[in-house]
Amino acid sequence: MTSSGSRILAASWAGTAVFAITALAAVLMPALDAVAFVVAVVLFVAGCVGFFAAYARGIARSRRDQIAVTSLFLLAGSAPPAVRRSLLGSLAAEVIVALATAISRPYTSLVAGTLVPLYGLALCGLWAAHHGTFPPRPDPR
Repeated sequence: MTSSGSRILAASWAGTAVFAITALAAVLMPALDAVAFVVAVVLFVAGCVGFFAAYARGIARSRRDQIAVTSLFLLAGSAPPAVRRSLLGSLAAEVIVALATAISRPYTSLVAGTLVPLYGLALCGLWAAHHGTFPPRPDPR
């Protein structure tokens, strides 16, 4: 895997860790709600930017490669098993933390954490768009 690909994996787990720490800390100490909210919004915005970047790169690659949405964002058949486990594991951790913290304190700013999994999904897409393997597009002739 290239260093760029490993940076995407590291960014995925780093964002997940920061989110989990701030969200769980805010559950225990409501005075930290604002910090958890800011982290959730920053990760969501980063996820929006990353999602559109992955989509644009996927469109560019689709001229020569046959790319499906599931292979781009869920890494189905486009990533080695270790990479797929890592990125989808990070995404799953974000979903679990988001739901657990939102359920533990509903009607608070912790519910913004439910937007964070877009960050993990976007990084899956970025990894696949840049490093994924896809079958070649069939010749239309």
